[in-house]
Formats: sequence, C-alpha cells, structure tokens
Amino acid sequence: MAIQQAHKFKIKKEDTVQVMSGREKGKRGRILKIIRDKDRVVIEGINLVKKAQKKRKQQDRGGIVEIEAAIHSSNVALVCKKCGPTRVGYKMVTGADSKVVKTRICKKCGEAL
Repeated sequence: MAIQQAHKFKIKKEDTVQVMSGREKGKRGRILKIIRDKDRVVIEGINLVKKAQKKRKQQDRGGIVEIEAAIHSSNVALVCKKCGPTRVGYKMVTGADSKVVKTRICKKCGEAL
C-alpha cells in the first residue's frame, strides 16, 4: 500500500480565500487553520456546522454551538487585491541586502501577494 504524501500548500494562514465549489460557493473568508495531513483548511465564517458542546466549568454555557468545519483545499482560491480569485505562482526577487527571496505572485496580474 502506497503512503499518501500531503501536497504543498500555496496558501497560508491569515490569507483571504474564496470558495470555488460546494454550498458555500462565492463566499470569502480568512484562513484560520490549515490541516496539512488531510489537505483541508478552516475558513472564518464558512462551512458552519452545529455541534453539541458540553458544559466544562460552572459558568460556561453548554448546548448547541456553531463552529467552522474544515473544507478541502482544492475548493478554495487565493484572492488577489487587484483582480479577485486567482492561482498562485512564485518568483525569485532580489531583496534590499542582495538576498534572493522567493515571493508569491498572482498568475493573472503578476502582482506580489
């Protein structure tokens, strides 16, 4: 049996992404968490599910709460400030102290993300 390797993510925590498919299609949100071994991301305000929460302390409230569930990373696209949802590319840029730095760029307009 072959070992499945987690793919490399071109999106990072705190990035703004847009959902491209599923029932939340077209909605935008900020990435809260990346689950690398399952290729999933948790996005703020997207894919809300109801969960029964147990009372932990005396002052805590138990009951049914809404939390964000994970969505597969292939169903989201990074949002460029200039042109909207786009694919991500990389470019080697020489920095101020003549160091070569790898930066993420928008595939549509070529601007740095």
